[in-house]
Amino acid sequence: MSSFDFKQVDVFSRVALKGNPLAVVLGADRLSDERMAAFACWTNLSETTFVLEPRDPRADYRVRIFTTLKELPFAGHPTLGTCHAWLEAGGVPKGEEIIQECGVGLVRVRRQGADLAFLAPPLLRSGPVDAELVERVRRGLGLAPGAIVRAQWVDNGAGWLAVMLEDRQQVLDLQPDHSQMLGLAVGVIAPWCVERDGVDAQFEVRAFISGDGMPEDPATGSLNAGIAQWLLSEGLAAASYVVSQGLTMGRGGRIQVEQVGDEIWIGGAVVTCISGTLTL
Repeated sequence: MSSFDFKQVDVFSRVALKGNPLAVVLGADRLSDERMAAFACWTNLSETTFVLEPRDPRADYRVRIFTTLKELPFAGHPTLGTCHAWLEAGGVPKGEEIIQECGVGLVRVRRQGADLAFLAPPLLRSGPVDAELVERVRRGLGLAPGAIVRAQWVDNGAGWLAVMLEDRQQVLDLQPDHSQMLGLAVGVIAPWCVERDGVDAQFEVRAFISGDGMPEDPATGSLNAGIAQWLLSEGLAAASYVVSQGLTMGRGGRIQVEQVGDEIWIGGAVVTCISGTLTL
């Protein structure tokens, strides 16, 4: 049995319990792959991360990201949450930015005041979704014909495809039939109406991962990173905007998107809920 520093943090919210939780195990180099996977399954969170010494000399640390069922090459809220935990535990970056090593390579993270933001990684798959798959998603979401106004692959490692609806309330009213979308990771987005919804955010997003043990994710960095690349490339969003996510789950996630030149940064707040020692 070994002891490890441990933190559980809440990502994309300044208020504890209103974002997306993440378990972070620090100094986890002694843990086997099997032990990491078993602990991630036991936490029963959407993701658990393990911080290790970097292999790439340019990186400040290396992270492995596990769901309850598998390891991911990249995920957004685990990137920000892990960086927050590493810094809070005394991590000192080599440069102005923090460089995270993970399955997709090196990911840049920067401080934005009290918040953190990561550079959206390149898409592994982009472009239109074929009509047959869009129809399958439409049926799975319980939408009327024609309700999906746009659809795009936005996969940066988690397999995301995204569909756009006309109205925010349509997104909030969704009650998906996950049996029709097994194996798919589907993001749904619609714009806010300023006159009705206010200006707290510009888009509403929900994230569905059918058949992966966590059918809906409350605040999703990877999905919003992919969607941002889609929206900004087609002029469907301003260079700086805010996404609301998690409302139907009792959360209040806020994801900040900012385009700086050719770079797209995905940011938000992180708060620590639990600090302690883990024995495995």
